[in-house]
Amino acid sequence: MSHLLIEGIPGEETRVPHPDEVRVEGHTSSTVEDDPKLREECGVVAIHGHPDAARQTYLGLYALQHRGQESAGIATADGTSLSNIKGMGLVADIFTEEVLAKLNGNMAIGHTRYSTTGDSALLNAQPIRVDSTKGLIAIAHNGNLVNLGNVRAKLEREGAFFQTTSDSEIIVQLIAHSREGTLVDAIADSLRQVDGAFSIVMMTRDRIFAARDPRGFRPLSMGRITNPDGPDTIVFASETCAFDLLRAKFERDVQPGELVMVTRDGVTSRQYSTGIPQSSCIFEHVYFARPDSKIFNRWVQESREEMGRQLVRESHVDADLVVPVPDSGVTAAIGYAAESGLPFRFGLIRNHYVGRTFIEPEQRVRDFGVKLKLNPVRNLLEGKRIILVDDSIIRGTTSRKIVRMVRAAGAKEVHLRISCPPTISPCFYGVDTPRKKDLIAANNSIEEIRRYIEADSLAYLSLEGLQKACDGGEGNRYCIACYTGDYPTQWVDVEDILPAAAAVR
Repeated sequence: MSHLLIEGIPGEETRVPHPDEVRVEGHTSSTVEDDPKLREECGVVAIHGHPDAARQTYLGLYALQHRGQESAGIATADGTSLSNIKGMGLVADIFTEEVLAKLNGNMAIGHTRYSTTGDSALLNAQPIRVDSTKGLIAIAHNGNLVNLGNVRAKLEREGAFFQTTSDSEIIVQLIAHSREGTLVDAIADSLRQVDGAFSIVMMTRDRIFAARDPRGFRPLSMGRITNPDGPDTIVFASETCAFDLLRAKFERDVQPGELVMVTRDGVTSRQYSTGIPQSSCIFEHVYFARPDSKIFNRWVQESREEMGRQLVRESHVDADLVVPVPDSGVTAAIGYAAESGLPFRFGLIRNHYVGRTFIEPEQRVRDFGVKLKLNPVRNLLEGKRIILVDDSIIRGTTSRKIVRMVRAAGAKEVHLRISCPPTISPCFYGVDTPRKKDLIAANNSIEEIRRYIEADSLAYLSLEGLQKACDGGEGNRYCIACYTGDYPTQWVDVEDILPAAAAVR
């Protein structure tokens, strides 16, 4: 159990270290790939009113594992106590039967994480549990705050002691230092003081809270499990795919600027902020969310298929096969094939069992990392004109390796189609984007990128085409700052946000 941090369980509790004592484990991206996809931010789950809330939360986190593979945690409450267990690694590896048995209560919140702000260490794994003047509070947060430096400094001047270097703890400290008389008023007060992206679930000994930032950057949905013998179980999750595993029925999204409270008396809601335009992350539809999820009241599968169809309308080229770059390019490639009338084939096979800790035996072996994850099907590709469909190009090095791999398998032509516009600006709202100098599209023309990746042709989906594909008549307004450099919040330099690999000071 040495790899776990355990809080609130008598006889099991692990001492919470001070940040100065922590050995930073670093932002350990895989050694097998020097150009990974943009990292998923985080996934959150909350359960209220279930006799086995910890196991239900575990299942929800399992469905959200794609949103973060670095650490995971579950906190439970039973009306009198609040326990928390978290660890580094995957959900299924951390929460064995033995560990789940320690988490009692009919309420729980959970978190699976990939760090963006705060160091990659057990200390910053969530949920974060704080014993405050307002009582015990646990919080799990998806997103990134952009004014954390000023707020943290103000709180420290007021005597706040921070257990972690994560921005998520700032919200709890704001609650603890609020002058509002009730907890729900203190939470609303604290949320009005932070800026940026946050979809959060919180828990006290006897209540669950869920909230989204006023712009609605990150998704958060509410569902219900009908219990014929008692009160219904209320569920919150970052994506609706978690509801399917829990057999919960989707009810609605938590609205931007809304604070929802669940007690044994039922569900109540208040709008703590109004009048701020929606700017939900469009990259949730491009890449982050699972295609079987409904995000911002729009099915992701429909958006991605329409992206592929729109690519055909904008930039089709004569070819023999449509081949996705698995897994993220699959759904858009299905749409491309359907619109173009070309055959769809899995010409690249992904090995799903290459872990993040794989040690490359010879770093000098060229393209070894990509070959571990992808393998071409030579008999499908040989002598063919191939349209490769992928969701994005970030640095370009992986795209070049894939194009080379397909060509080495005998493809006569390789045409790369990207189901979003060129990424030219970093994200400050919970996405681990490289800095602008490392984004290939920020510093090169499309023709220069084409030459670099060695494709016969390269085309991106237009911004107008992407927005059209993600609309679906829902009237969503999306954040497109990564494609335009026009940010919906006050602009802050990336140096002002603690990088994921920063050392603890």
